[in-house]
Amino acid sequence: MAKNRKPEADKLPISQRIDSRMPNPKRREMSPTDWAIKGELILNCSCDVFCPCVVSLGAHPPTEGHCHAWMGIIVDEGHYEGEDLSGLNVGLLVDIPGRMGEGQWKVAAYVDERASGKAYNGLLQIFSGQAGGTTGLFTMLVSEIIGAERAPVQIERDGTKRRIAIGRKIQGEIEMLGGKDPEHPVMVSNSKYWMGPDIIVARGTKSKVRDYGRVWDFGGKSAEICPIDWHGPK
Repeated sequence: MAKNRKPEADKLPISQRIDSRMPNPKRREMSPTDWAIKGELILNCSCDVFCPCVVSLGAHPPTEGHCHAWMGIIVDEGHYEGEDLSGLNVGLLVDIPGRMGEGQWKVAAYVDERASGKAYNGLLQIFSGQAGGTTGLFTMLVSEIIGAERAPVQIERDGTKRRIAIGRKIQGEIEMLGGKDPEHPVMVSNSKYWMGPDIIVARGTKSKVRDYGRVWDFGGKSAEICPIDWHGPK
């Protein structure tokens, strides 16, 4: 009888899966570092209507009272202490119990398996907030990093659609909402949101998370696409 086998994408060496639990966020102190990332962030969350965190800057509760989400980051251009990050992808699993601005986030990070050792560590420093700058607030918002690992993070841009696949752990597709002008999607512009000033409103079309004990389905839920231009402290 044939045995069920996991796809190669999910069969990573144990040495490439790093348990980075940090229950006390204050232990992750910032060490300001020279880094920069330009690209795009995509996400799909559990809100029924467009995420209220964007316009309230994290002060308004999510529509379901909690925020479950995945995020995908495409690095078109970037560096960390001189190490090139261009062309790499990062995925995040995010579990927030209430208002975004009140913290207590639990996060798992999936770093592109193509990253060099320095790039891998640099991206973890950036997305834990330890590198300071744009993502420095994560040192206070994230209460626990439940895991960090190398993974085959695949993100695809396809017109108004974005897709992410991290083995069988995160598989998602989102699509921009069309506006009155078919060439211009619905947007929130000139905001002070941490991701960036311009947020494209989107919707999850098929989107599932299956990892770290989380089993989520975001089909039909709120989604966002945001051009990013992040950097370390100036």
